[in-house]
Amino acid sequence: MSKQAVADFTLPATGGVDFSLYPIRSKSLVIYFYPKDSTPGCTTEAQQFRDLYAQFQLAGCEIAGISRDSVKSHENFKARFSLPYALLSDAEEKVCTQFGVMKQKMMYGKQVRGIERSTFVLDNHGIIRKEWRGLKADGHAQEVLDLVQSL
Repeated sequence: MSKQAVADFTLPATGGVDFSLYPIRSKSLVIYFYPKDSTPGCTTEAQQFRDLYAQFQLAGCEIAGISRDSVKSHENFKARFSLPYALLSDAEEKVCTQFGVMKQKMMYGKQVRGIERSTFVLDNHGIIRKEWRGLKADGHAQEVLDLVQSL
């Protein structure tokens, strides 16, 4: 999927607004897909993006997290951990499918369909500059920031 333009999308987001890709176009954008609000790995990842958020902003980059959780769940997760960026609800898996992040996974010995933890960096033209798939949460936000700062 790298080096191709991402089709515009709109999803309900925290703060009672809809998030659309194209109005963000003046900045680069980190979109990270995560399995579930308030789970250990997803909390670690969200907090590390939060802790580096000011540095992403200085680099001219916005962040958006996407999962299949409801906006209400996202609002609670965002408030609980003081997340400064939008969380988007993709309950119908439209954007998850667009980015190809839905996978069969093993969970407690059972096959389940869910989001593979993945991150995409889009430049200000909506072109994917880098993608990470099936990644470990801890330390990932710093790796993404290093890339964003090099663009």
